[in-house]
Amino acid sequence: MKKGNATRVLISGASIAGPVLAYWLTRHGFSVTVVERAPALRKTGGHAVDLFRPAMNISEKMGVLPPIEERATGTHRMTVHREGARRPVRADLSKIFSAASDRHAEVMRDDLSEIYHDATRDHVEYVFGDSIAALSPDGEVRFDNAPPRRFDLVVGADGLHSNVRGLTFGEESRFSTFIGAYLGVLTLPNTAGLDGELLMHVGVGRTAGMYGARHLGDARALFLFRSERELGHHRDVPRQKELLRGAFEGLHPDVDRWLAELDRTPAFYFDSITQLHMDTWSRGRVTLVGDAGYCPGPAVGGSTTLAIVGAYVLAGELARADGDHEYAFPAYERAMADHVRSSRAVALSAAKTLIPTSRLGVSGLVQGARLISALPAGPSRALLRLTTKSARLYNSMTVDDYPPPPTAPSARTDLAGAPDGDLRVE
Repeated sequence: MKKGNATRVLISGASIAGPVLAYWLTRHGFSVTVVERAPALRKTGGHAVDLFRPAMNISEKMGVLPPIEERATGTHRMTVHREGARRPVRADLSKIFSAASDRHAEVMRDDLSEIYHDATRDHVEYVFGDSIAALSPDGEVRFDNAPPRRFDLVVGADGLHSNVRGLTFGEESRFSTFIGAYLGVLTLPNTAGLDGELLMHVGVGRTAGMYGARHLGDARALFLFRSERELGHHRDVPRQKELLRGAFEGLHPDVDRWLAELDRTPAFYFDSITQLHMDTWSRGRVTLVGDAGYCPGPAVGGSTTLAIVGAYVLAGELARADGDHEYAFPAYERAMADHVRSSRAVALSAAKTLIPTSRLGVSGLVQGARLISALPAGPSRALLRLTTKSARLYNSMTVDDYPPPPTAPSARTDLAGAPDGDLRVE
């Protein structure tokens, strides 16, 4: 294989992990192409994602923390209606976030994707409107549209329903584990005038919320509900909407009004909350990063932070091995294994908390938010760290330093102005 800056890497997926991986590979001197099935960067409405301390530190070293902070949702308060209760509970979200993590930002997924893409686009080849059709062991790649090309390495950064994983490892059903819940997101007019507020309705087995972002003209409604079995909805949008309406019928008039937008919404997302369990994420010249290889569960498992950390580690291990995948891929998997296992456990715990299975659980969620909000910052942080696994996990997640060489090619004004030198992500 060609080594170092002669190594040609193809990444499938231009959402989050793909551009972050492209950034760091380019910093280490690799030649990178990113192929994305969508005709352009996805602007599908999306939902808010959390960046915890490791992802914030990596983003800062990429020089993109200012635009991330500028586009943060600004959500700082929460009003929670418990099913059957007369009065809502109000909570200070900014205090809850600061108690959960000492460095955190909530940002819309589409905004984050655009920020990472902009940091790399001048020194990374992006090919939109195409997809990988076949992979050969010697690195030849056939595309749906473009002529075949040869690459030294191929990385699937193409999400939970990864095309690269399917081509390399087989059917998704071999690796997926349904954890008993579903997620729906729709875009709708911000008729409630939400500005920095999350409005939630919580019942047994179902949670719905609506929020705006300070720079958006619309709002998002998010729905989480439990199901003992998988509901056979994949790619059947009318069926997905029917399932969502049925799951939330009678919860609250607010929720009914949100659901009334289903047939008018410009953007709709629906999927099972599924974990991936694979013995290895690599085969030959191919490896996986982020949700494509180790999704802990959308909306409950911190998958965005995990994907950013995974992309950084994969690029660093490839650089450390001078592009030799036989050394780099196993090292990458060893470095990420504990993070992945912990994230899966956190996701299962978070799903139980966010979608309570009993009236007692509903009450605990609502009253816990109020208590943490009411306490001073120090005690609230201590309480949250004692009662949630997620805060401990993401605040303790560390990875090695992978300093790029001083002479490494850079992207877009030294790759968004990021300094050379050591990086400790912790």
